[in-house]
Amino acid sequence: MATEVRVGTGYDVHRLVKGRPLYIGGVRIEHDLGLDGHSDADVLLHAIMDAILGAAGLPDIGHYFPPTDERYRGASSLKLLDTVRSIVAEAGWQVVNVDSTVVAEQPRLSPYLAAMKATIGKALGVGERQVGIKATTNEGLGFVGRGEGIVAMAVALLAPREE
Repeated sequence: MATEVRVGTGYDVHRLVKGRPLYIGGVRIEHDLGLDGHSDADVLLHAIMDAILGAAGLPDIGHYFPPTDERYRGASSLKLLDTVRSIVAEAGWQVVNVDSTVVAEQPRLSPYLAAMKATIGKALGVGERQVGIKATTNEGLGFVGRGEGIVAMAVALLAPREE
């Protein structure tokens, strides 16, 4: 009999604003704008967390970390990702791999992808080869193309937790 596996998807978008640092994939990115949000607004980690929670059949990150809760104001999304990994483990699941795409006109993300993969892999307890990240632009179209925001999409594969 085959081992049960679960797949989940995640999506997130945040507006770019002045006066905030830019974090994507748990890595500080040098840029004159940052993402607006209650936490550090790490669009990639938010999409990955929702993909993982969805694969486990659990509520989304807004359920666990509501934007109305002051405990999460400015929170590190890496710490939130660690909490999500624990929640999913308690539900009997572990991450097999994640794959993701970040859509941004600026800044250029390719110099940061290796650090993002290492950071996310460590946080999830998987190897860097189990973390896929692609960066692309929106070819100048829409709010992303105008440099007003950044979008991330992710898919996660979970398997029963090994004891």
